[in-house]
Amino acid sequence: MAELLIEGVAKSFGPVVALAEATLAIGDGEFVALLGPSGCGKTTLLRIVAGLEEANCGQVLIGGRDVSALPPRARGLAMVFQNYAVFPHMTVGENVAFGLAMARAPAARIAKQVARAASLMQIETLLGRYPAQLSGGQRQRVAVARALAVEPAVLLMDEPLSNLDALLRLEMRAELKAVLREAGTTTLYVTHDQTEAMGLADRVAVMHEGRIVQIAAPSDVYRRPASVFVGGFVGNPPMNFLRVAAVSGEVRLGALRLSAPMEEGGLLLGIRPEQLAVVETGGFLFRVAVAEPLGTHLLLTGETGGQRMRAVVPPDATVVAGAELLLAFDPAAIRWMDAASGRAIGAA
Repeated sequence: MAELLIEGVAKSFGPVVALAEATLAIGDGEFVALLGPSGCGKTTLLRIVAGLEEANCGQVLIGGRDVSALPPRARGLAMVFQNYAVFPHMTVGENVAFGLAMARAPAARIAKQVARAASLMQIETLLGRYPAQLSGGQRQRVAVARALAVEPAVLLMDEPLSNLDALLRLEMRAELKAVLREAGTTTLYVTHDQTEAMGLADRVAVMHEGRIVQIAAPSDVYRRPASVFVGGFVGNPPMNFLRVAAVSGEVRLGALRLSAPMEEGGLLLGIRPEQLAVVETGGFLFRVAVAEPLGTHLLLTGETGGQRMRAVVPPDATVVAGAELLLAFDPAAIRWMDAASGRAIGAA
């Protein structure tokens, strides 16, 4: 295991800027997720770290060693792909041992590390089988075991759970988190699935248009998004943003009087749908357009003051389309955003 440091890495494909000087430090044994929509540059960054893509500028250091000019095999890392990439003509045991065999490791070491990796991924009973005899989840376990068997300094994972069904993803996510914590492997994990990123990672690096726009613990990314993009991308349903005006340091929303971060001017008031509560008096008017019963809660979509917003209320609430409610929230839950830039006010 080792620290991974990415410094000022940029990459363009002709006129298209895929990465705009990304910088990211991952501590020894830390799990960091690169989270963002398709085309944001997260896989390009992962491929540059792996040595599969050459950066236009910047450095990649593993354990303090500059590996920017080294081929993938000399970087001391392992990678798990989205499509498993297990060899169909080899048994599970041979697949897990492949990296060690290619490195000409002694037979005793191969046997020991294959046994350990198989135990971690709970595939000890499958070592004599071939991939065609395995389920999708079992093949993914083999791919992860193969990566762990070589005891890499850094483990790179490119959307490894995306080909699995929803229930299997849930099970594998829990197993993967426990395995990587036990292995203590420094991990960089690429995903567009916020549930994976938030549930697995020690820290989440949110990417947008080739830039890392926020790096923080999952709870901080959720509670204190650095921009309108982050607040809208992380969270299901996403954060509400209402255009309001500060007058003499105060914002008025219905009967609510809120202390503003500026004396005068336009602001965006960010509030999570689940932080809204139905009240009898003292709130602001919300007109319900659609009510969706989702089991654990009732999701309301409607508008206030001509602006679209969503609210989450208890599942037993009796609310129908066309209803008018008064909503309120704890002022401490607000995330104020600059109306022009979309950046959080006070964010670094």
